[in-house]
Amino acid sequence: MRVTKSKLPEKSSLRSDDNVYDFVDSFQGDFIDKNGNINSTDIGMFFFTGGPKWIDKLFALRNKLVVLFGLKTSEKILDKQKLLNNFKCEQGDQLGLFKVYNKTGEEVVLGEDDKHLNFRVSLFIDQQSNDTINKKLIISTTVKFNNWFGRLYFLPVRPFHKLIVPTILKGIIKNIEKQKN
Repeated sequence: MRVTKSKLPEKSSLRSDDNVYDFVDSFQGDFIDKNGNINSTDIGMFFFTGGPKWIDKLFALRNKLVVLFGLKTSEKILDKQKLLNNFKCEQGDQLGLFKVYNKTGEEVVLGEDDKHLNFRVSLFIDQQSNDTINKKLIISTTVKFNNWFGRLYFLPVRPFHKLIVPTILKGIIKNIEKQKN
């Protein structure tokens, strides 16, 4: 499975004349939707189950470190499956650090606002013209720094981000192909 650098999709709700970001990146991968039934809710759910354990450990380490600076952290997850069962991926829902800000048929936008920075993650299904089977999934991340600490915070995060996002994208596509087709 190949993941490549991409651009923020033209139809993404993150793309607007009002939005100015300090950091933007996107990665895409192709998937086959044999039954034509994969939707943004499915993608949102797979986002939380598509990553390997080392990503969870990195987030746990992040939470231990940033609490010292008064930044938002997610609660310790004791029963991830129970949380997932109660998560409907609807606007306003929250799972860990990720709140659902927007949802359409082809996109879910997750993220959080904090005192140092605001971030959004777009999970965008790009259907290839009239082809209902062959699709692309584009994960885009935007960051707006609120102060100098946000810039400083993001320096060590950035290299990990470039490893984490493609890994999660591959995991989502594996889940799609395994569970929905």
